[in-house]
Amino acid sequence: MPRLLGVEIPGDKRIEASLPYIYGIGPSNTRRILEVANVDPNNRAKELSPEQLNAIIHAINSLKIVIEGDLRREVQ
Repeated sequence: MPRLLGVEIPGDKRIEASLPYIYGIGPSNTRRILEVANVDPNNRAKELSPEQLNAIIHAINSLKIVIEGDLRREVQ
């Protein structure tokens, strides 16, 4: 199972279906992130290279998407 930003995402699913397991990322954000990171949405999460995973993390940060703990604090 790949780990992105402290969250284990399912490795057997397509990355397009795995990213929404991160709190704060939905289907529309997933498409934007993968477009910015230049990653094929049909790739399986376990097949991604470390460079592709880093590109996804960088895309999330560059798009300034609030996720996980920060978003939970903001909602509360």
